[in-house]
Amino acid sequence: MNIFRILRVSLRALTRNKMRTFLTALGIIIGVGSVIAMVSIGTGAKIAIQNRFNAMGTNLLFVRPGSMNLGGVRTGFGGRSTLKIGDVEAIEKDCPSVKGTSPNINTQGQVIYLNKNWRTQIQGVSEKYPEIRKWEIDQGTFFDEEQLQNGEKVCVLGADVKQYLFEDGEDPLGKVIRIRRVPFTIVGILKSKGQAAGMGRRDDMICVPYTTASRRLVRQTFIQSIDVAAISAKAIPLAQQEIETLLRIRHNIDPGAADDFNVRNMADIAENAESAIGVLTLLLGSIAAISLLVGGIGIMNIMLVSVTERIREIGIRMSIGARERDILLQFLAEAVVLSLIGGFLGIGLGLGLSKLLKYIPIFSRIQTVVSLGSVILSFLFAGSVGVFFGFYPARKASKLDPIEALRYE
Repeated sequence: MNIFRILRVSLRALTRNKMRTFLTALGIIIGVGSVIAMVSIGTGAKIAIQNRFNAMGTNLLFVRPGSMNLGGVRTGFGGRSTLKIGDVEAIEKDCPSVKGTSPNINTQGQVIYLNKNWRTQIQGVSEKYPEIRKWEIDQGTFFDEEQLQNGEKVCVLGADVKQYLFEDGEDPLGKVIRIRRVPFTIVGILKSKGQAAGMGRRDDMICVPYTTASRRLVRQTFIQSIDVAAISAKAIPLAQQEIETLLRIRHNIDPGAADDFNVRNMADIAENAESAIGVLTLLLGSIAAISLLVGGIGIMNIMLVSVTERIREIGIRMSIGARERDILLQFLAEAVVLSLIGGFLGIGLGLGLSKLLKYIPIFSRIQTVVSLGSVILSFLFAGSVGVFFGFYPARKASKLDPIEALRYE
């Protein structure tokens, strides 16, 4: 029996009871659709994270204070107050692989303009912050070195803060806002960078000179972190080594003792984030794949029923010359065709779900991306399910005794 006749007979057998065939294929449809939709969430989140880190720059390093031990309990990085402005100046001066630095003093505060107010992130930074973080100015300018050294009360708004405090079409430049009751004059507006993989909006912030933030807002002399730009992406390992050596000397850390600071580069942070997303994607895909196995069990069940219903048909075919291999291939083909039909419909369901997910609040911030690999893998897996779960019923049918089959009522 040729393959085309086998497929034609298989389709004819499956269409005898359309509702039963559809319900049997439904497990495969849901399984394939779920796998594609779940993997699309993970892939979209991974791409969004990559885009965010690329937008921040591939030559970035971050220096933060180390952790501390309080009664046997270790705090996270940033738990100690070990970084000073002198450390920032020394890094820029004595590390040849460093292009620029920006100390950071971060806090939150209520921002008031006339009868409007908004709570946002306040970042005390240097005049080099836009260059280091690759952040463009939409209106006005960023504060300069003179304003930084003088500790002037000037600020640059993120796009979201501008939207919340000012009316459409209103020019915020030169206006005075109050941050923790301290008046600040707006000198610029940052260009919007938008959402990033569900990790919060980057535009909900205000930049002020770190000197002003230190004296007026937080009243502290230490800094919370240092953004460092290496001269190139290739120079990051050398720059990291230079910074670590310099800070160990400045902080009088003995050889073999633990550092009181932490230096991380953008590549490490991106790799850790992508690894976490990869594990989440695998978990989501594995959970969705369980429904494929359930669908396979349904196929085995319905094929066993089909064999029982068609025992006399099997006996007649064997009596006129059909071999065991022909019967085996016939019922195996029916199981595979059923799985592949479910696979095709499941692909359509998965593509539709990946488009509809953005309208669900919990997934609205994540851009779903359907990869060709996930579609092909899901389809092949669906076919494999048909072969695996269809083999036992097909073998059972091929091993029937022709005489007993003809006698079956």
